[in-house]
Amino acid sequence: MNGQQFIFMGDQASGYNREILQMSLWPLALSILIFLGVSGALFYTVNRFREDRHDAAPQQFHGNNRLEVVLVLVPVVIVLGLSVLAVRSLVRLNTASAQALSVEAVGRQFWWQFSYPTSKVAGGVVTNGNEMVMPTKQRVSVTTSSLDVVHGFWAPNIGGQRASIPGSNKTWEVDTDRQAVYQGNCSQLCGASHSNMRYKVIALDQDRWTAFINAATAYTAPTPEPGSAAERGYTLFTQGKASTGAVACSACHRVQGTSAGGQSGPDLSFFGTRRTLGAGMWEAMTPRQWEETEVQPHSPLKFSPAAALHAWIKHSPVVKPGSLMPRYDGGEYKINGKVQKGGLLTDAEIDDIAAYLRTLKLPEEADYWRGIPVSGSTTAGGNP
Repeated sequence: MNGQQFIFMGDQASGYNREILQMSLWPLALSILIFLGVSGALFYTVNRFREDRHDAAPQQFHGNNRLEVVLVLVPVVIVLGLSVLAVRSLVRLNTASAQALSVEAVGRQFWWQFSYPTSKVAGGVVTNGNEMVMPTKQRVSVTTSSLDVVHGFWAPNIGGQRASIPGSNKTWEVDTDRQAVYQGNCSQLCGASHSNMRYKVIALDQDRWTAFINAATAYTAPTPEPGSAAERGYTLFTQGKASTGAVACSACHRVQGTSAGGQSGPDLSFFGTRRTLGAGMWEAMTPRQWEETEVQPHSPLKFSPAAALHAWIKHSPVVKPGSLMPRYDGGEYKINGKVQKGGLLTDAEIDDIAAYLRTLKLPEEADYWRGIPVSGSTTAGGNP
């Protein structure tokens, strides 16, 4: 990472968070009043009826119907009032509006897939891995689920969290009025790399959002130049290397506008535009992005972005425990407890695949990271 980023569920740029705050003010105020009232009554009683001031035995009485009715009615009225406020907020926060943008968020061990069901493309819909792009000042209807274990979708700056459960769809709305990059995390313990299952939410003003979604819908991966490293990488990406047991990347990953149509791994159509790798384990917040060879401050494994990309392709399960991506250094790894033997690619061949991945970019005007401030950090989104 290029800087520590903080998440804050009290971010009032989000209508969701504003609603929660407004609902919370009532029980907070009542709690303070009750505390002051009970404390005042306690101190008054202790002081007023101190033993050293009253030698006589206390007056005895049996029952006080009026007092008992009051002591029952007051809590009932308070609870009913808070229930009405809570139900009102639940209805406001869980009712999908017709104008809301639909986003599907699917959790897997240990990464996120974000798709836009209303933006149709050949072979499916616009999809992005680990980076959720959304407009500002518009409600966004998020539907989350999981394809393996229970995960938790939580980006506090834009709204509340929901459990991502296999076979179940949870839908709610989030929003923000501020253009920024926000941090999202998995909030349910889900396995060996739970702490490495992060994502970014990039909120764009309407003009930038429109430019992004239009370009993403029309996107076709560029054709590599003949004889280039990217062309060699494309061949390895789509065909693998059968002589060494290296499976094709396209068996698991989709690249829009190509023959690569895999569904079990993150969509890589816009990989060159992204600034995160390994579900947020590494970030490339520099103009050179994944070509950057300098180690960035706060990099968790002290890799430069270019070295991180190379290591990720070469032996993902080594740098991220529990990753299901095959190894390409000939080593062993596990899938569902079963030992698998990885294929073998040379460092030069891995660099060729990296070169191809770096070509997978949206047009500059649709680069959703360009100049966007990172919330809670002094970092901007890569190139200005």
